[in-house]
Amino acid sequence: MSIPIALTIALVGGYLIGSVPFGLLLARWFGMGDVRTIGSGNIGATNVLRTGRKDLALATLILDAGKAATAYLLAAIFLNPYAALLAAFAALLGHCYPIWLNFKGGKGVATFFGGLLIAFWPVGVFCGAVWLAVAAIMRMSSLAALMAVNSAPAIALLLGRPDIAVFSGLMALVITIRHWSNIVRIYNGTEPVFGKKDT
Repeated sequence: MSIPIALTIALVGGYLIGSVPFGLLLARWFGMGDVRTIGSGNIGATNVLRTGRKDLALATLILDAGKAATAYLLAAIFLNPYAALLAAFAALLGHCYPIWLNFKGGKGVATFFGGLLIAFWPVGVFCGAVWLAVAAIMRMSSLAALMAVNSAPAIALLLGRPDIAVFSGLMALVITIRHWSNIVRIYNGTEPVFGKKDT
């Protein structure tokens, strides 16, 4: 199989895997209604948690992380390592901009971690530690996510993996764009903290 064909398959396949809106589907299947009509209107695990169903939120978290991991593994097995990275990145794009929901999806943090942990777990673990530290100190999920994902490229370079630095950097860029409204609220001092209603 030629490289262009392999990369095209990885891009399209990864995007379609990532575009499955698990949070929306789980909420509907279990009688919680349309999760887009509550809280932030997001389809991710954080907003699913606002339905009061911690089990559905956890399932959403795992499934969303599994999008990039699944795309990566399939491409690694059937295509090549670089196609695997592209597939995982495409899964993030699918999650954030799903064609089925008029390109209005989640913010990609769980999918980021799923892709990074499967591609090069040491960077994923470090980013997880950053998330936990910032969340504990600042009590802002969005700030913790932004700090965690944007630390990944530098850590990957320090560990001698420029390919992972590019991969994680592209994912971080998408996630940062998806968090733009949060960034504005953080700057203005109006971003909600844990224990208060998020908008």
